[in-house]
Amino acid sequence: MIVIITGMPGSGKSKIVKEFEGKGVPSVSLGDIVREETLKRGLELTKENVAKVSIRLRQELGQNAVAKLAVERVKKLLEKSSIVVVDGVRSLDEVGTFRSAFPGEEIIIVAVHTPPKQRFERLKSRGRHDDPKSWEDFEERDWKELRFGIGGVIAMADYMIVNDGSKEEYEKKVRETVDLILASSRGRA
Repeated sequence: MIVIITGMPGSGKSKIVKEFEGKGVPSVSLGDIVREETLKRGLELTKENVAKVSIRLRQELGQNAVAKLAVERVKKLLEKSSIVVVDGVRSLDEVGTFRSAFPGEEIIIVAVHTPPKQRFERLKSRGRHDDPKSWEDFEERDWKELRFGIGGVIAMADYMIVNDGSKEEYEKKVRETVDLILASSRGRA
């Protein structure tokens, strides 16, 4: 089984990934692949450089570029684990890449939705190099994600977690969803 995690920046995707990892499920981050590719190209990890490389990869390899780069990593993990989490899928082309590369695997999409103002505040306080410093930067990044096609992936989600309450409420929803997915995978094994 491949569990795809999607959602807009700052929505809470990493919490879902960490919950799976805490239960022994390995993961691949598409964002990490883009950051690695940025460094391979001799560029500093800045918001602008990562964005340029993300776009350039799609120009060079197609809209599913980052997923193509992730396939080998996922294959290696599936040799050791019956479930792998893929974090940061942004387009239906990327979902299609995983479906084509792994025809025998069940693909589950988990999306997280968080209202924009909450995401902006989280991103501002997170302090990663590519996090927006202003509302204008935040909106620009959201529009980039939407142009990549992330809305389509969210719309096709098998599980939707709404993250608009307290941290504790969200953590509870994440635990319940992860446990449900793991239980369903054991039921098919």
